[in-house]
Amino acid sequence: MSMELKSRVKAGLRTLAVRESNRTVARQASEELDLQNIDPEDEEYHIVHHYSVSTGVQDMHLDKNRYIDILPYDRTRAVVTHGSTYGYSPGIGKALYARYLNANWVLERFGHKWWIAAQAPLQHTAHAFLSAIIQPSIHPLCIPAPPTSGSCSTRTSRIRTAVQLTRNVESGRKKADVYFPTEVGQSLIVPPEEGCYAPPLRVTLLQIKSIEAAHCIQSTVSISPLRQPSSPTVATEEHVDPNDEEIVFQHLLYLSWPDHGVPGTEDRDSLLAFIHLVDATNRDKSHCRLHPNSTPDHPCPELDPDPPILIGCSAGVGRTGSFIATSSLLRNYGFLPAAAHPTMSSAIHPSPLGPLPPDLDDDLVLQEIDFLREQRPGMVQKEEQAILIYDILFNSFTKKS
Repeated sequence: MSMELKSRVKAGLRTLAVRESNRTVARQASEELDLQNIDPEDEEYHIVHHYSVSTGVQDMHLDKNRYIDILPYDRTRAVVTHGSTYGYSPGIGKALYARYLNANWVLERFGHKWWIAAQAPLQHTAHAFLSAIIQPSIHPLCIPAPPTSGSCSTRTSRIRTAVQLTRNVESGRKKADVYFPTEVGQSLIVPPEEGCYAPPLRVTLLQIKSIEAAHCIQSTVSISPLRQPSSPTVATEEHVDPNDEEIVFQHLLYLSWPDHGVPGTEDRDSLLAFIHLVDATNRDKSHCRLHPNSTPDHPCPELDPDPPILIGCSAGVGRTGSFIATSSLLRNYGFLPAAAHPTMSSAIHPSPLGPLPPDLDDDLVLQEIDFLREQRPGMVQKEEQAILIYDILFNSFTKKS
């Protein structure tokens, strides 16, 4: 990147930083203010409500956040309904009390694909995390659900790819908790969090392989709900609920992305290969439960050809945002296949901060970053992570020519 371009990018990032600072002020206000005491016609109400993170700061949810300063926006929060309970709320009547997960639905601005950006699960949030994979894709009411193909059943439109951009331990510090076994054939019993009456989940590692070109470990994992076993850690076949189907998903772990940093120059090719691997794996339909031994591209109408992808690092914002932004722009320029269910960026509520200044109209990277930050706080945390996006795009165009 030339010095002139780098200087221009830095100026644009300063503009984005001011906007994110304004969002931070609104988020903090949502933690402290009672919006019921503010006039809905007041501009402050509109901004604070838009950037509210009030669900994440509730006493019952505080210990479910890996970092106290990274909380999901209420309006785009990924709601976990599997295992949720119903209760009665004053003035509303019967209401669903959904389970909490520090995660947000995120739409690519230019690639038009949906993701769920999440923090790495904690030991006591692993059940909710896995439940987000078990349940059909459910989106916040204020965002139109991405359309499915005419013959695609909502019952089978589930997450089938989980991407992890952090090692479980980095520099001696735990960054993610383990939620499936490390040995093929072994099973792990994951109990629900306290107060949740969903059945435990048996999580089994079916297959594991290393993909050197993508610096990746790919694991095939199954999830089976259990009838309550007599032991909290031991389950046998007799405990598997025959009325619940086994859910299989792919877990892709990228090994060369340090926390708060970027992959080294020597690792850029592996990152690009990993991005392509993630997209191809998500479109692979070979694990169709209705058609055993099916091929990756078999035309089963019961399977979503390109479901949303569940992605996270440790906090689920820096590396995660950079990966989504890069994927979006690679898709926009034709380096990745188009989204099977494209959703236009107009589906997202306009920012109460107003549009970006006109001098950024031709910078799709900065527009993408700001768009993602509207949906989950702090996406693409570091300047070098933003520069990485430009570098990956430049390398892609260079290879094409």
